[in-house]
Amino acid sequence: MGAFTLTKREDGIAILTMDVPGDSMNTLKADFGEEVTAILDEIENDDAIRGVVVASGKKDSFVAGADVSMLAACNDADEAEALSTSGQKLFDRMEGMRKTFVAAIHGPALGGGLELALACHYRVCSDSPKTQLGLPEVQLGLLPGSGGTQRLPALIGIQTAMKMMLTGSPMRAKQAKKAGIVDDMVPQSILLDVAIEMANKAISKREVKKDVMAKVLENTAFGRNILFKKAREQTLSKTMGNYPAPMYIIDCIEAGITNTRKGYETEARLFGQLVMTSESKQLRQIFFATTDMKKEAGIEGVSAAKVNKVGVLGGGLMGGGIAFVTATKAKVPARIKDINTDGIAGAIRYSYDILNKKVKKRFMLKSVMQKELSLLTGCLDYSGYKHNDMVIEAVFEDVNLKQKMVADIEEHCNENTVFASNTSSIPIAQIAAQAKRPENVVGLHYFSPVDKMPLAEVIPHEKTSDQTISTTVEFAKRQGKTPIVVKDGAGFYVNRILAPYVSEAGFMAIEGQPLDAIDKALTKFGFPVGPFKLLDEVGIDVGTKIIPILKGQFGERFNAPEAFDKLLENNRKGKKNKSGFYDYNDTKPGKNVDDSVYKLLGITPEKKCSDDSVIERCVLMMLNEAALCLQEDVIRNPRDGDIGAIFGIGFPPFRGGPFRYMDSLGIDHVVSRLENYAETYSDKYKPADILLTMRKEGKTFY
Repeated sequence: MGAFTLTKREDGIAILTMDVPGDSMNTLKADFGEEVTAILDEIENDDAIRGVVVASGKKDSFVAGADVSMLAACNDADEAEALSTSGQKLFDRMEGMRKTFVAAIHGPALGGGLELALACHYRVCSDSPKTQLGLPEVQLGLLPGSGGTQRLPALIGIQTAMKMMLTGSPMRAKQAKKAGIVDDMVPQSILLDVAIEMANKAISKREVKKDVMAKVLENTAFGRNILFKKAREQTLSKTMGNYPAPMYIIDCIEAGITNTRKGYETEARLFGQLVMTSESKQLRQIFFATTDMKKEAGIEGVSAAKVNKVGVLGGGLMGGGIAFVTATKAKVPARIKDINTDGIAGAIRYSYDILNKKVKKRFMLKSVMQKELSLLTGCLDYSGYKHNDMVIEAVFEDVNLKQKMVADIEEHCNENTVFASNTSSIPIAQIAAQAKRPENVVGLHYFSPVDKMPLAEVIPHEKTSDQTISTTVEFAKRQGKTPIVVKDGAGFYVNRILAPYVSEAGFMAIEGQPLDAIDKALTKFGFPVGPFKLLDEVGIDVGTKIIPILKGQFGERFNAPEAFDKLLENNRKGKKNKSGFYDYNDTKPGKNVDDSVYKLLGITPEKKCSDDSVIERCVLMMLNEAALCLQEDVIRNPRDGDIGAIFGIGFPPFRGGPFRYMDSLGIDHVVSRLENYAETYSDKYKPADILLTMRKEGKTFY
């Protein structure tokens, strides 16, 4: 059974429907070439067909993109280039036909799906919130390879198209209509009717709407030189040269401005090169890993209980963020309990501020915002908590307080209510120590800010039931999170591997290495921010609180510089009180190091270590701790460890995560460098036993 069906109507319009058998969403596959070519032959040779509507047979998606897995079959850049060229030729043929092609888009039209739509002469989309149009290939270390880098700029202008491709961010239906990607936006109920009407129109070229500045920059050689020069500078400053795809996208667009043929040839050639890069291969592995994780249950064979109502204990930033993703992502009522009305108001305000920005930018209707806000309520007692299926606790990091919360929920909720603790440091077994129903208690650790950070750690203790685990994992997914199940213990996984990395940066600072030099070296390696900027962002008081807990369980390996205590004694909490490692009171807040920190710590800054040395010392500590976590079954497998590090603390995605990075370095190399530091610097670098065994047996993590 084929993926495409051609239905001919009596009025001369044919409906070309794509419906890939056995898949929930349409994706373009390499072996569709012959089938599509045969259909295009039929259309071209049938004089009765005047126009063609390209539609999807799937309920809520147009075409989600090309099948990424087919790239793994490419043995070299030439094969990948040929793949791109074949897609270009197919879409060129569609665009070159004298019969009018119209794309009827409902749901995602992404990557190759949007390139298919761009090859049509007209596009109409539904006004559904499920409809989104974009070219996200850059997120996989690739570029649009079937004409996207050429057709999109020609349709909507260089700057708008470049921004879409460099960020990979999709547009909603209304944005796409405003930008000119689609010719019309209509209710889904009349989408096909409007598309058929368009298919009766003659093919005409549409003028790209540009303001005066856009015309100056895009329509003259001088302006384009400025535009592309600036684009390259900004891209390099953001990517630090770690990602080749964004620069290649700019090259493709520039090549096609004056020479269309050269643009397409450049696109195919650079696409082929990118497919073979290590950066793209690692990013594609992350894509496959997260796709697999979406299909997995918390405990295999154990179904999750339905969560229809949720309570949130604590109305601070974390509580507000948890309530937000519960109401807006999971679409579940969230009842916020706090000890005062200000806490409740602050938590609801958190959601209002985010949603109101979307309304102001016209990404969301005010009525939709009001509907989502109506799912948030508050209370000072436990009224309305009886029927909550889950209660998520986000109170202060105090074990006695959290134990009291467990007792309160057991008293005021029902016997099946799941108690999920958003603790970042306290072992869940301690929180559940006095529980009457310990099987219902689990950890659910979010990362700040909750509305943006994709990871959640699900932490069962020894008595947590399998159904509680499955229920928590499933609900975290509904909140838009990628959950990993980790073993109970100090720091769990993410904070445990982060702590030695940050501490090592601290020790180097005490040795005199300038703070900003350390931060710059590690952002050059690929982290979104350096360790000192990170501490300022999360709060020095919060970031260092976990150190004694980790040291208590794991010993001297988790020693931190005593100087950190001086910072807290000086009331330096970071960005939140405008007093941290960086200066938040000058003309560029957070840009420059606060020099008074050096005086406080009693050090004279002097760059003694190379960037490579800074990177190696800090990152090796993280890698070794990740290996120890796998050795101790804190994480289930290397895949979860990689996803946890990338989504939780921003480990450089193009390096694949700690375990794939160790594989790429070579286990022998990792162990040798750890041994070198252990001998010359400190026993804390002693390689994990699992690494020693793997070196001896010649094994890798993947």
